[in-house]
Amino acid sequence: MAFPTMIQSKVRILLRLLWCKQTAGSKAFRSRLVLGIETSCDETGAAVMDESGAILGESLHSQKEVHLRTGGIIPTVAQALHRGNIERVVQEALDRSAVAPAQLAAVAATVKPGLALSLGVGLSFSQRFVRHHNKPFIPVHHMEAHALTVRMLQPLHFPFLVLLVSGGHALLAVARGVDDFLLLGRTLDEAPGDTLDKVARRLSLRKLPRCAALSGGQAIELLAQDGDRKRFRFRTPMGQTPDCCFSFAGLRNQVTLLIQKQEAEEGVEEGTVLSCVSDIAAATQHTVASHLAKRTHRAVLFCRTNRLLPSQNPTLVLSGGVASNQYIRKALAVVAEATGLQLLCPPSRFCTDNGAMVAWNGVERLREGIGILAPEVEVSYEPRAPLGVDITAEVRAAAIRLPSIRIKIPD
Repeated sequence: MAFPTMIQSKVRILLRLLWCKQTAGSKAFRSRLVLGIETSCDETGAAVMDESGAILGESLHSQKEVHLRTGGIIPTVAQALHRGNIERVVQEALDRSAVAPAQLAAVAATVKPGLALSLGVGLSFSQRFVRHHNKPFIPVHHMEAHALTVRMLQPLHFPFLVLLVSGGHALLAVARGVDDFLLLGRTLDEAPGDTLDKVARRLSLRKLPRCAALSGGQAIELLAQDGDRKRFRFRTPMGQTPDCCFSFAGLRNQVTLLIQKQEAEEGVEEGTVLSCVSDIAAATQHTVASHLAKRTHRAVLFCRTNRLLPSQNPTLVLSGGVASNQYIRKALAVVAEATGLQLLCPPSRFCTDNGAMVAWNGVERLREGIGILAPEVEVSYEPRAPLGVDITAEVRAAAIRLPSIRIKIPD
């Protein structure tokens, strides 16, 4: 099921805002406003949202260009950039929404998981803000926010299956409520976005003009469009392990060995862009997509066996930064169609880190009365924080064998 186009989304938001203005003076209108603040990694984001999910104002400062120049995210650099921009970003979100701090019902901020130094900036600023303005504080789990973003965009009832994939995370979970998740699988080493970025760096893709301004994952996706994924074949990770966990480090090692072999064959040194670079990108992307699809397929079968999803209109949600990759979306669409699930993916701008998803998580928690703290309560950030109840051992014990599904991705 596709989301409305960007134009339709803007029309919907404008209609919401118009309705808000028309009803703001009535005693019956009680829509509460939440400010969301995101600093878990390398994006400084803020957004003001009402209870309907309408974004009244937002701002985002990306550190992408800085980290591209340094070849990866340096935590101390990310921290300094967050510190230098967070006050401006939050003020821009408030100004664009025409909302004063006194009008806010609560402030939500990401406190886990993520880069410690980045989380610390957002948490410190948020706690100063809520104490100064005497507002409730809502600590947010970063992956929970990604998982629930889809409910901001369209009606979706619990429970549903969610695959969250990003530069720092990969997990499969059943979302049973706003703060009620069953963890079916997680990455055992590195995340898919991290793998794609490292492969892109090893291939020296930034030396190609059309890739210079792209992240590693974006560069891989772009080059893969012109590549032959069948020229090089990589083993799909964990093929003999009957669970829903992920592993990408072994795949990266396979790709590195191939690159070294091709450099020797072409007689070039490391750092030279290979003539077969598009084929390597295509094969890498396909193997990542295939691994994600197969583990998700097993998760669907486990959920069906254990009646964890509704029998009518079961849903698979794909979110997180890597979910912006169209090839990976198509691979998951194959699994969803074969297993009778509807696949929902937020638009790309809501897959990557942003303040709106944090504000929406705040709205959801405010509605349920979950995790709302007084401004003076001390909160600590958590760089590592699992999502929900871990039942990965139960999934492994079920030892579900997968029927064959051909992951054939249309051009």
